[in-house]
Amino acid sequence: MKVTRKVATTLLGGLLVSGSAWAELELEKEELKLGFIKLTDMAPLAVAYEKGFFEDEGLYVTLEPQANWKVLLDRVIDGELDGAHMLAGQPLGATIGYGTKAEIITAFSMDLNGNAITVSNDIWEQMKPHVPKAADGQPEHPIKADSLKPVVDQYIAEGKPFNMGMVFPVSTHNYELRYWLAAGGIHPGYYAPHKGDTSGQINADALLSVTPPPQMPSTMEAGTIYGYCVGEPWNQQAVFKGIGVPVVTDYEIWKNNPEKVFGVSKRWAEENPNTHVALVKAMIRAAHWLDAENNKNRPEAVEILSRSEYVGADYDVIANSMTGTFEYEKGDKRAVPDFNVFFRYNATYPYYSDAIWYLTQMRRWGQISEPRSDDWYLEVAKDVYRPDIYRAAVDSLLEDGVLSASDFPDLAKEDGFRAPQIHFIDGITYDGTQPNAYLDKFVIGLKGDDTVN
Repeated sequence: MKVTRKVATTLLGGLLVSGSAWAELELEKEELKLGFIKLTDMAPLAVAYEKGFFEDEGLYVTLEPQANWKVLLDRVIDGELDGAHMLAGQPLGATIGYGTKAEIITAFSMDLNGNAITVSNDIWEQMKPHVPKAADGQPEHPIKADSLKPVVDQYIAEGKPFNMGMVFPVSTHNYELRYWLAAGGIHPGYYAPHKGDTSGQINADALLSVTPPPQMPSTMEAGTIYGYCVGEPWNQQAVFKGIGVPVVTDYEIWKNNPEKVFGVSKRWAEENPNTHVALVKAMIRAAHWLDAENNKNRPEAVEILSRSEYVGADYDVIANSMTGTFEYEKGDKRAVPDFNVFFRYNATYPYYSDAIWYLTQMRRWGQISEPRSDDWYLEVAKDVYRPDIYRAAVDSLLEDGVLSASDFPDLAKEDGFRAPQIHFIDGITYDGTQPNAYLDKFVIGLKGDDTVN
């Protein structure tokens, strides 16, 4: 039986009409299968399901964990999944043809922050003599890669590879780990797809390779890698298992950085425009619930996420980061109230400037092998990030009376660009309107007409 829900009127080609065009329309598809990876930042999907937000929109959703990011993306492209929790770089990488070529779009940013970089106990012991101490004798945070550089230099001098893990070549984690390392003078290596090299290890001081998130702690424990960058709960898991020390969070690398997105194929979005808006509505409600009243719902969210059908990790491990704290070296638990942000600071809005930052990092490390104009960066961002669909979902929520205009401050003024951001660990300012000028600021990385030969 078809279910009618209030969504934005649509036109051919998936373009959305606002204002007086609201009407009762049928959803094009009601039974949906959505994919996710077992990470705490899939929370908007789990919450939308468990709190009945999907059903409120007439959607009957099955949530299905996926083995890894590549499988997840392939299944969205093939149509086996209607949409999925994705790395923010995945829709962009697919659209520009890095790896699998496909048109993927996003109208919903799932969260800010939520990652960390962990090193093994042995590496931490070697780093500690180089880590500045605060007055109380505790390590002074943020810990920079400057403290890791003498360790990596020693490995290089001894002819030993210094191996680290990240979750996917176009992952936030890859770019955050590279950013942190490079800020400390450690070269993380280049990609050279034009030469058939996708290792990302050309000229590298530290060798980064892909490891699925849930396997990070065990891979480090086995000694295959000496550290990694991953989302939660897999950094806190290392602390609980006593095998490693999270040395820096991504909040400390770039305050309130964009993390995951919800992605669908462009074809699916065009075939199911009303269903797409309904999905985004449900996820916006979930994100709002997750951050409501100073995170009062987080303990309940942690209980949901700890279930085997979602993240499947111990309640205490997930709670360590989801409830506003983060534990570094065992016992060194500090308040990080914004470690996971789902709604505050316009977290759910798909900013063009967020997309452009990811593209700059693809260029910096050679995944985009040729120089590109500033206009090119913006054109790709507009192809992939769809604030028009997001706006339609918000307008519908406001019309429904579910959320209020005060929940979306200054939405009418949004142009898709965050103000220039200054809170990076290396002090460099990012202005999304000037991607090439931004790249010129880095000591390590491609810029201008540089290519990897």
